[in-house]
Amino acid sequence: MSVPNNTTAIALCLTSLLIAVSTVKTIAQRITPQAYIEQHKAAAIQYMEEYGCPASIILAVAMHESAHGNSKIARYLNNHFGIKGPNNSTEIRSAYKGYGSVEESYRDFIDFLQRRKSTKELFDLYEPHEYRKWVQGIARSGYAQSTSWSSKVIGMIRKYRLHELDKKPEGGVVVAAAEAGDDVTWYTVKEGDTLYDLAREHGTTVRTIQRENGLTGSRLRIGQQLML
Repeated sequence: MSVPNNTTAIALCLTSLLIAVSTVKTIAQRITPQAYIEQHKAAAIQYMEEYGCPASIILAVAMHESAHGNSKIARYLNNHFGIKGPNNSTEIRSAYKGYGSVEESYRDFIDFLQRRKSTKELFDLYEPHEYRKWVQGIARSGYAQSTSWSSKVIGMIRKYRLHELDKKPEGGVVVAAAEAGDDVTWYTVKEGDTLYDLAREHGTTVRTIQRENGLTGSRLRIGQQLML
């Protein structure tokens, strides 16, 4: 068995050290949810003021779709909303749209909602403080394929209190469900569950559960979170 000489041993040590430093640097550079909110809330509020889409929706969808700005398409394409389209990246191959800046991605999300007939009507139907109705409307339009998309976005809004950024009606006070106390129940779907059984057990209706969670059908997935 051959024994590495000093030069080889030093080279191996340096390589290991570089890998370790690179790993630590990558972890250190990972954006936290709080840091993401602080960095982008001004843009979200600006677009809410200009177009009427809740700042909470803009931020929560961006955070969910981009993993708080840490996903590959966010880092290499400045794409924070998972919108597909052309890009000129030489670093990754992707079917997602590329942007010159994060700001462009935010603006295109608003344009995307206004371009589609199924979501354009939301700007006329709902006020900026009605974030739950916005989430449900976007989900019904087919923006996301996941059946748990609505509950995850709403959960993120409540967890980080993003609804506090939304514009309230003048002269009125809006109490968000997260602040109202125990009137909202989160349920994790188990094997054998049906919408009918859940509605009966929780004193509600199938249609209400579908509406509150942006569901277009009756099929449930094990592990799916529902707002009841």
